[in-house]
Amino acid sequence: QVQLVESGGGLVQAGGSLTLSCAASGGTLNNYAMAWFRQAPGKEREFVAAMRWSGTHTYYSDSVKGRFTIARDRAKKTLYLQMNVLKPEDTAVYYCAAGTTIISTMTRTLGYKTWGQGTQVTVSS
Repeated sequence: QVQLVESGGGLVQAGGSLTLSCAASGGTLNNYAMAWFRQAPGKEREFVAAMRWSGTHTYYSDSVKGRFTIARDRAKKTLYLQMNVLKPEDTAVYYCAAGTTIISTMTRTLGYKTWGQGTQVTVSS
């Protein structure tokens, strides 16, 4: 069974950058989709970015497109989220997710069975 552990969150000024990591263990990811979601206080969890572990079908939310990049290192079994030009509204707990989901549900929480514990990202203005 796949397990996920996120790292890399922290406090950054607006306009700065952070890279989140999500280390996977316990199973093969060959047929998986991987994603990042985030949840701000008092708000629902929202989609940020997703890709199939094979490297195909990459998606981004409109709010992060052009600023964030999702990528993976197959040898390290690690998913990354490179976040540039951060804004205060990017402040949230960021979650890594994995699932054998179909393409049409890659941007939805219901498409993912396995979640990490989350890592806090705070962007100050």
